[in-house]
Amino acid sequence: MMPTSRRTFLKSAAATSAVVASSRILPAAPFSLPIGLQLYSVRNLLPKDFDGTLKQLYAAGYREVEAAGYFNKSAADFRHAMDQAGLHCISTHLTLSLLQTQLNQAIDYAHALGLQYIVCSSSGGVHRNPAAKGEPTLDDWRYIAGEFNRVGQAIKAAGLTFGIHNHTPEFAVIDGVTVYDELLRLTDPKYVVFEMDCGWVIASGHDPVAYLSKTPERFPLMHVKDMARQPDGKFHSVVLGHGVADYHRILKAATGLKHYFIEQEEFAGDPMTELREDADYMRKLDI
Repeated sequence: MMPTSRRTFLKSAAATSAVVASSRILPAAPFSLPIGLQLYSVRNLLPKDFDGTLKQLYAAGYREVEAAGYFNKSAADFRHAMDQAGLHCISTHLTLSLLQTQLNQAIDYAHALGLQYIVCSSSGGVHRNPAAKGEPTLDDWRYIAGEFNRVGQAIKAAGLTFGIHNHTPEFAVIDGVTVYDELLRLTDPKYVVFEMDCGWVIASGHDPVAYLSKTPERFPLMHVKDMARQPDGKFHSVVLGHGVADYHRILKAATGLKHYFIEQEEFAGDPMTELREDADYMRKLDI
């Protein structure tokens, strides 16, 4: 063994220490997570061929899914179809009104399906006063935040995690207050997490990175969706990489991310072909 000089040894030790230190502070790369899909993307295909559609998704590269309805299937049948296709159903979307009225049944189904998360897909125009009509007021949203805490506490007690998904109404500004900011402020992190739908955040005129950078731990779930403004002046869902979303930047900020689900709501061509393009985009994305 050749003797090592003190200078060489110190240089080597310093280099090793730097590598170790950097490996401790670098977050896991979000793109390395399994490719997931929100099954709303195939809502028109599943009723025609449930098992076959799931198998096509696996062949396209998807490994995790989030449910959007159960298509009149028992939890046992739903889970069997997932197992046969090689997919893992991580999460489900349910409306707040359903969670308010059928929470125990929702939890039982989630347990049988092997879910980790139950996510509120929409507040569905819930009001503090059930007889009220129209858009929710700020007081209504504050009531909704309280309901999120109540539901989230029950779901946590059942060994699951409760999350909130957004569209654009959550970014309404009422009396100078942005609703989404108020929901983040009023919901208890012990009971409520957020599933950011980046496409709708962008369509509402906001920047996903601004929220992800501030409290990344509150966003373990994400909908990866691209949006492009169409001739009608509105944003529409498009194949990933064909819109305005910068997922290199977004996912780099999403250091608390545990699962993501691609969601494409509209298709210009064959849905399965475009969903394969979405999966390929995520495989090739360099964070």
